[in-house]
Amino acid sequence: MKKTTSGKMKEPSSKREELRAQVIDAIAQTMDLYGVNYSFGQLYGILFFEDRPMTLDEMQGSMNMSKSNMSYAVRSLMDSKMVSKLNEKADRKDLYMAETDFFKAFQLFFASKLQREIDVMKTAIQPVIEPLSETILALETSDEERKLCLQDLHKLRHAVRYYEWLQQFVNKLQEGQFFDGKEIGES
Repeated sequence: MKKTTSGKMKEPSSKREELRAQVIDAIAQTMDLYGVNYSFGQLYGILFFEDRPMTLDEMQGSMNMSKSNMSYAVRSLMDSKMVSKLNEKADRKDLYMAETDFFKAFQLFFASKLQREIDVMKTAIQPVIEPLSETILALETSDEERKLCLQDLHKLRHAVRYYEWLQQFVNKLQEGQFFDGKEIGES
């Protein structure tokens, strides 16, 4: 079992738990590829295999993770749409459940990450285009500076086209247009 800096999973007590632990490790490694902390991936894997919602205390017991790290992990997984907080409670404690449909998890995770990229970049690019254009048109701008500004403007306009395309892709991904929840080759 792979150890983490913020905690480790409890040792498996049965063959089924041992086999689950192998898949949970693979889930955590895979999520790590996409920038999700390994231990957060382990937590998602634990929730994935649960047949019921879990409280933070139950998750903490499964992960041997501090309460603050557990809360941060759950918030991070919720931000990525991999875990949701249910409206119901258990003994006045919040309940959380993983998205177990990998098609839906893919859709939610990547749509949220790509949307964040779009929002960050559009917020940075849009306010720069007009002043850059004004600098190009200003009489006091040197020819060398104008040339460099034109190159930047060309790159930024290309980036705007890309983020417009990416927004259309995200919209279609959110609508489920790229798959219908079936396995490839299934009719």
